[in-house]
Amino acid sequence: MAISVPKSFLGVEEVTRDFQHVFTEYGSCYTFNYDDIAEKRANISGRGLSVMLDIKQLEMTDNPALGFVDAGISFVIHSPKEPPQVETMGLSTGVGMHARAAIRQLKTINQEYPWGECNPNIQLEYHDTYTTYGCLQECKSKHIKEHCGCIPFLLPGSGPECEPEKYYNCAYPILHYLEKEGLCKSGAHSFNCPIPCEEIKYSTVVSYSTFPSHRGLQFLSKKFQKSKQYIRENFVYIDIAYKDLNYEMTQQQKALPVTALIGDIGGQLGLFCGGSVITVIEVLEYLLTKFYWMCIVWLLKPPKVSNTINNIQNPPAKEKKQLSPK
Repeated sequence: MAISVPKSFLGVEEVTRDFQHVFTEYGSCYTFNYDDIAEKRANISGRGLSVMLDIKQLEMTDNPALGFVDAGISFVIHSPKEPPQVETMGLSTGVGMHARAAIRQLKTINQEYPWGECNPNIQLEYHDTYTTYGCLQECKSKHIKEHCGCIPFLLPGSGPECEPEKYYNCAYPILHYLEKEGLCKSGAHSFNCPIPCEEIKYSTVVSYSTFPSHRGLQFLSKKFQKSKQYIRENFVYIDIAYKDLNYEMTQQQKALPVTALIGDIGGQLGLFCGGSVITVIEVLEYLLTKFYWMCIVWLLKPPKVSNTINNIQNPPAKEKKQLSPK
C-alpha cells in the first residue's frame, strides 16, 4: 500500500509526516499520531482524520492461493500507547468505498490484586506503557530468540532479524507451540501478561458509501492524471471523527474496603450485642474507675499490729493457786 494522495487532520492538509511506518502480522502498515497542533473540540465529519489512499493493486505480491483475494485496506483505531492489533481488531473497507468511522473513547481502570487482576509493578522492555498486547509480543519475542537465535520482523526486541527460511522453519513452529501450550497467557494476575491497570479502547461504528461520485471521478481523474477505471479500482477514502465529545469510563472498586469492614463490624455489634463505640468507652471507663478506687482503698487501709507488740504492752495475768490446809 502506498500513501501518495492528500490527507488532512482538523482541516490541516498534507500531514504525511505524522504517519509512522510499523510492521504487523499484516506486513507493512502506517500508524498516525498527531501531536503538533493545539487541542480542538470537533465532532463533525471532515474535521477529524481524512485519508484518501491509492492501494496500487498491480504492485501487490500476495498469493491468491493463500487466501489473499481482497482489494482494499484494513485499519484499526487504537491508543497511541498501544501497538496496533490489525489482525484481531482491524476494520476493512474495499476500493471504490468511502468509510466514515465514528469513534468513542472507552477508559477502563482495574484494581490490582487481590481486589482485581492487574499488576502495577510489571514493566515492559520495549514499550513505554504496559499493555496486554505489548506484553504478549515481548513474551513471544523472548521465546523465539532463545530457541532460534533471531527475532521476527513483526516482534519487538534487540537481536538479528530472522531470515525467511529460519522464520518458517523455526520461529513459526515456536509461535504455534507457544499458543498450543499457553506459555504466553493473558488475563489473570498469575499469568505472564495480566490485564493492565489502566486501558483505553475505542468503540467504532463504520458506515460506507460509494466513492467517488460521477462528478468526483472526473475531478480526481483530472487532478491526479489517472484514468477513471484506475481510480475506481485503487482509491479508498476514510473519514474518522469522534461520535461524541466525551468518553466512557469503567472503574473497578473494592467490594469491602477497610473503612467499610470496620463499619460492618460496628453495625453487627450494635445489632446483636447492643454495643457501640460509646458502650466500649463506658466499659473501659468503668474498669478504670474500679481499678482506681481499689488502689485508693488499698493505700488508705490501716496497718495490722503484730501479736508480739501487743503481748509486751499487755502481759497476761499470773495464775493464782489456792492452797487448801492440810
